[in-house]
Amino acid sequence: MKDEKVLLYVITTDNPEKQYPPLVLAQTAKAMDLKPTIYYLGTSLKILKTGEAEKIKLGSFPSIKEMIEKAQGMGIEILVCEASKQMLGWEKVDLIPGVKVVGAATLNDLVLDAGGTMWF
Repeated sequence: MKDEKVLLYVITTDNPEKQYPPLVLAQTAKAMDLKPTIYYLGTSLKILKTGEAEKIKLGSFPSIKEMIEKAQGMGIEILVCEASKQMLGWEKVDLIPGVKVVGAATLNDLVLDAGGTMWF
């Protein structure tokens, strides 16, 4: 059964301009007493490699690493697709601390349960 308070933000690209909206929206949702989750899929995983997120800083926003750390500090779960790791050829890779690697079926379950999903 769908939970209207659950929001899922799926990031599918490593395009720097597309990293901020889901993080801002998830933080806003949390402040609104909603239940956001961020799911990284496909090439977006490149952003989560150790040392990469701090390289992205656009305009007056903090770096993506700072945005991710803020989201995690707010209790927002950040999930990473295991199949996408395999697609990128990453058997062993250092990712930002605190992210959770999950199976592809997890995304399907999250979509079925969420009150809304947004894809970036």
